[in-house]
Amino acid sequence: MDLVDLDLLKLLEGNGRMSFAELAEHMNMSKTPVWKRVKALEEAGVIEGYRARLEPSALGFGLEAIIEVTLDFDAADDFERAVLRHPAIWRCHATTGESDYSLHVVARDMREMDDLIRYEVARFPGVARTRTAVVTRAIKRDQCLSDLARFRG
Repeated sequence: MDLVDLDLLKLLEGNGRMSFAELAEHMNMSKTPVWKRVKALEEAGVIEGYRARLEPSALGFGLEAIIEVTLDFDAADDFERAVLRHPAIWRCHATTGESDYSLHVVARDMREMDDLIRYEVARFPGVARTRTAVVTRAIKRDQCLSDLARFRG
């Protein structure tokens, strides 16, 4: 991957709907080399797909939280299957440290969040303990990985 690829990735991270003609114009290249580079990045797994970024509050989800989960690892596979099935769990990461997983969840309000934690997540297979932090505001969202790749060299 070279600097041209990183420039293409930055453009696509900013707007995944850009046409090859628009990309080519921004890159001062013709469409065919741009198309070939994008296809190569897709085939290499650098570009996983294209999707719309949605704003949770615009969809009625006024509350976000991070739930740290500690569990009995004999149930890790069952826990992960439960997480994958649950629509309110926006993101899930296996972690090191005091907790085993970090869940990023959304809810319409505090009552819905409380129900989600107490009656759903806490009852997933193997859950021993949860600890929740409510998100008060987003400071940084959607960092372009192409910028980080360029920074790290």
